[in-house]
Amino acid sequence: MSDASQGLRLYNTLTRTKEDFVPIDPRNVRMYVCGPTVYDFAHIGNARPVIVFDVLFRLLRHLYGETHVTYVRNITDVDDKINARALRDFGGEISAGTLSLNEAIRRVTEKTADQFHRDVATLGCLEPTVEPRATEFVEPRADGKADMITLIQSLIGRGHAYVAAGEVLFDTASMPDYGQLSKRNLDEQQAGARIAVDAHKRNPGDFVLWKLSSPEEPGWQSPWGRGRPGWHIECSAMSAAYLGEVFDIHGGGLDLIFPHHENEIAQSRCAHGTSVMANVWMHNGFLQVEGQKMSKSLGNFYSIHELLETDTFGGRKWPGDVLRLAMLMTHYREPIDFSVRKLEEAENTLRKWKRAADLALAAGSQLPVEVVEALSDDLATYAAFQQLTQLAGEATDFDGSGAGENGAAASLKTSLAFLGFDVGAAKVDEAAIAAAIARRLQFIAAKNWAEADRIRDELLAQGVQLKDGKDPVTGERVTTWEIKR
Repeated sequence: MSDASQGLRLYNTLTRTKEDFVPIDPRNVRMYVCGPTVYDFAHIGNARPVIVFDVLFRLLRHLYGETHVTYVRNITDVDDKINARALRDFGGEISAGTLSLNEAIRRVTEKTADQFHRDVATLGCLEPTVEPRATEFVEPRADGKADMITLIQSLIGRGHAYVAAGEVLFDTASMPDYGQLSKRNLDEQQAGARIAVDAHKRNPGDFVLWKLSSPEEPGWQSPWGRGRPGWHIECSAMSAAYLGEVFDIHGGGLDLIFPHHENEIAQSRCAHGTSVMANVWMHNGFLQVEGQKMSKSLGNFYSIHELLETDTFGGRKWPGDVLRLAMLMTHYREPIDFSVRKLEEAENTLRKWKRAADLALAAGSQLPVEVVEALSDDLATYAAFQQLTQLAGEATDFDGSGAGENGAAASLKTSLAFLGFDVGAAKVDEAAIAAAIARRLQFIAAKNWAEADRIRDELLAQGVQLKDGKDPVTGERVTTWEIKR
């Protein structure tokens, strides 16, 4: 374990303060992050928590040792939206009896889960230690790990859940301090509830743990009839299965605080009789696209796959490294405006860093302490990036007159690799440079000097220096280029 681990401080949503991180067991630091519901390709909003908590995973492994950190990120593959997608895509085969609904659901979720894995790998994210699927934890398991049906039975037995109208519901009134995470008072929720509350609920805020399935819907046998679990109980079961009744860190997006995370806490604490579910709760901020809330109705809803593979955003594809940096340039707790301008800024910054890092023969043996200190202050990525920019400047200024390696370049390469960026040699897109030069020559021919200069300056900012001249045979204007380190 690194001595620097004593300096790690994280903002805890539960207490609304930044706190010293003290793991329950330094030899087994445990973190759970809510993963995707795989009814469709993951969108860029889904990418933010994956990237943010990948950085935290990397930092924890650095501080406590790679084998001493357990990171669980689940896959939700039982959900009403998944059922609807399966019926939409395979309705004909289901009606014909050639494919069961459960088989159709598996086809939907396998395709989208596989695409999610490819997408986040391209974004530079490590695989979690464990990635459980919700469908594997509905019924009691042969290995004795926690499951949803057993948890629900425990809640009923402890007086925290009840059966009504074919559903099993959590009794929020049975938990005096329900609402601590979101700071929502139960009495206020009841007073502000609509008049037409479901008649079978004891309290307006009670939520579903188990619901019955129709013959057309997927289901599992349970003491309460053939049905399926509610959303919240899934994460309570999967986190307990691999991390225990109480663990160190639970993460996710800000939108999950209520009701999902609040209800996870209620279920887990009441089922296990514990005072907490996780000691630290961390949430990343919301994401907008070009200043607007992302939505399909506004036409600004983009999947990670679209950004990586198509020209639907800004008229071009975007490398995974660029998307990753753009997400991390804003502190994880702050809202982020995802824009073409931000991606272009990230691309230019990465190009400079990689060009400087490429001056090193190999990565350094140690991660710079300044980078670790910046990240240890509640993942202050912007401060860490300032260190990278400083290293890039020092690496570029290194004259090589003395003996030895370019230390700044080596440290930069180490830092980039640690943060999940590709540290291979900086790639030069010759086709893109040629196209830009051709556009510039067109502007020069039209005497549009402002646009011609703009293209020249943009290329120079990318490290591409142009040199104008004349063809000695034809006398025509020609432009050559070279990379300036």
